[in-house]
Amino acid sequence: MPAYDTTHWVIDDLDFSRISLDAVRPDETHFYLACSASFIESGSDLYTSNLIDFFEGDDEVITWLREHWEPEELQHGKALRAYVAHVWPEFDWEPAYRSFLEEYTTYCKVELLAPSRGLEMSARCVVETGTATYYRALARSTSEPVFIDLATRIANDEISHYKHFYRFFRRYREEEGLGRLRVLGTLARRTWELKSEDADCAIRHIAKTRAPERAEDARYLREMGSRMSRTVSRNLSPGATLKMLMRPLELPEPLRVALQFPIEQFMTRVFLR
Repeated sequence: MPAYDTTHWVIDDLDFSRISLDAVRPDETHFYLACSASFIESGSDLYTSNLIDFFEGDDEVITWLREHWEPEELQHGKALRAYVAHVWPEFDWEPAYRSFLEEYTTYCKVELLAPSRGLEMSARCVVETGTATYYRALARSTSEPVFIDLATRIANDEISHYKHFYRFFRRYREEEGLGRLRVLGTLARRTWELKSEDADCAIRHIAKTRAPERAEDARYLREMGSRMSRTVSRNLSPGATLKMLMRPLELPEPLRVALQFPIEQFMTRVFLR
């Protein structure tokens, strides 16, 4: 079993006093981006529980999930919540999150995982690719230095998590004899699901507390979701994303180059829809 890095950043490393509140507080899109991310990250323990059940008997995977992945994911949620509380202290985060979690729990089911452990590890690689890409884009989307710092730290954590899931994937790929076509099917399906109902769920429950008069306004909710998607898509950097996404396929270089453009277009559609 490999040694894991025991050093990790803490919330106290973030200097909230550096935030220019007058500049960032009026930015409603920035608020929804930060708050929705804080909700989704704070619900990471639901996925951990499912994965631990799914990988029962694999002590290495379960130990890493419990001792490294889950604490770091939950820390992301706590740090984002602290950021929201500092910039928008009037927002009552806790009841809004509880309302979100009641619905969000229904999306986190073991039966929604991939049909084999190896394929689920490839799906995890997609998720970590997506989250690293997302937070890199968020870091580029603003000039606010503390959020840039926070989003960059989270993106780096997601890249680290990807490396572990990829290593586990390679082990299971050999054990299960997974071919490229099966892996490709899982990668494509999970990539399309990256822009899922999670964010829409978060937006709805944030609006109930942030702007109750607009909580049932479908047009407003759609427009907010579109503004958030455009913010992310304008700040994507596809190069690193494509390398991470395609790595589990281990394609020959000419084929990887040939597929780069269509996959890039596919990823753009995922984040824009």
